[in-house]
Amino acid sequence: MTGRVPAMPRARRLWIFYAVAAASFLPTLRFYYVGEEAIFPISSLEMWYQGEWVEQVFLGATLKHNPLLNWLIIPLASAAGWEHMLTVTRALVIAATVGTGLAVASLARALYRDAAFAAFAALVYITLFDVFFYRGWLAYVDPVFAFFLFASISFLWVACLKQSVGLLAAAVAALTCAFMTKALTAYVFYGAAAGILFLAEPRYRAFLLTPASWLVHAAGTALPLAWLYAVPGNAGQGGRMFNEILAKLAPDSLVDYAAKLVLFPLDTALRLMPAVLIAAYYVWRRTSRATDAADPHARVALWIALVNFAPYWLAPYSSVRYLMPLYPLAGLVLARLLWRVGPDATRVALHWLVAALALKLIVVLVIFPYYQKQYRGENYATVARQIFTRTAGHALYANNVSASGLSVTAHLDVLRLPRHPLTFPPAQWDSGFVINYTADPALGKVIDHYRLGGNDLYLLCRGAACKTGDR
Repeated sequence: MTGRVPAMPRARRLWIFYAVAAASFLPTLRFYYVGEEAIFPISSLEMWYQGEWVEQVFLGATLKHNPLLNWLIIPLASAAGWEHMLTVTRALVIAATVGTGLAVASLARALYRDAAFAAFAALVYITLFDVFFYRGWLAYVDPVFAFFLFASISFLWVACLKQSVGLLAAAVAALTCAFMTKALTAYVFYGAAAGILFLAEPRYRAFLLTPASWLVHAAGTALPLAWLYAVPGNAGQGGRMFNEILAKLAPDSLVDYAAKLVLFPLDTALRLMPAVLIAAYYVWRRTSRATDAADPHARVALWIALVNFAPYWLAPYSSVRYLMPLYPLAGLVLARLLWRVGPDATRVALHWLVAALALKLIVVLVIFPYYQKQYRGENYATVARQIFTRTAGHALYANNVSASGLSVTAHLDVLRLPRHPLTFPPAQWDSGFVINYTADPALGKVIDHYRLGGNDLYLLCRGAACKTGDR
């Protein structure tokens, strides 16, 4: 008698697992500020306070960044109350992360017409280490940018597959949203994907060269140009974006650059755990189906990911977080490799993903809350309340844009409502307080010093405010 051949997992079971994995992000909504999360809550509050919808205002200055995430935060935080502005921002990021997983499933379903594999691909993506444990919930712009950009590439690919002008228009609309979320690099990602799809199949080429395609893409080109050059208040923004890209292309040290060339791929691989480890094992074993080159869709996805990965790898200065739009493609390729090996590989992968989920729950329910209470997190709110009480009735400015300084500033902005959010100190001011990095006598007298984790924060004063500030 032959043994029973194990079956592939069913779609329903995988979607239940996906829902549980998505729900594991919910405890993070109650965390205090982490890293530079305060940037978007602060800028959103300032834009709302000033009635500003074009310029991304920050501590009274302009960041010259695109404000789509602010546009999403402002109405929701206004409705929920600005004391919940961090929760709102995190909720939007988590929704983008979960939505990206659903987009992975949608693309996988369109390419392979297999509901179970589509669910598995979504699950592999959402449990990638960097997504699952950190960047998938952190209130930075990158997950939202990744959502729109991957949606754009997915629409483009399915548009080519189905020869659909409507889906092509959706691709350009999503691309525009990606640009309005972050930067011009959206067009680099999209252009590389379009080029690879153009080369992949003759019918894709024919479709992308149709007059309708040219018209849709011309409209897509006009939209960012109109935003950068026709909308009042955006002068210089395009140049800033371009210069920001150029600044990353000149190495200061050849030794550091060589180290970066070696370490960057390793760092990326670690962030794609555990799926990349399991897939590497089956490739190392030379499992025939794992290394089978007969899957054209997986090859296209891999090429799109690799071509877009190369500039960030070769640039002297870059961060793995800039690769978030490529994580869904990596998840799709890794999932497909494991799926093609068969039930044994998918079963092993699911066991690892269950272990990752168990570890995630321990981290978000026990370890990280303890860390924030004992070391860095809760103390931001405590210091903000102390400064608020100490400076009541006087001018207060913020000159500390470190992660700790911004976190304290964000709490103070909420405590001070309906007064104006904090700004950088003006060129001339006679009396008041300023939050600073150092004890700078040229800026003011030290009235208090706070230790926040490994960082220092100083409260300085000038003029009559020092009399009320003295203990």
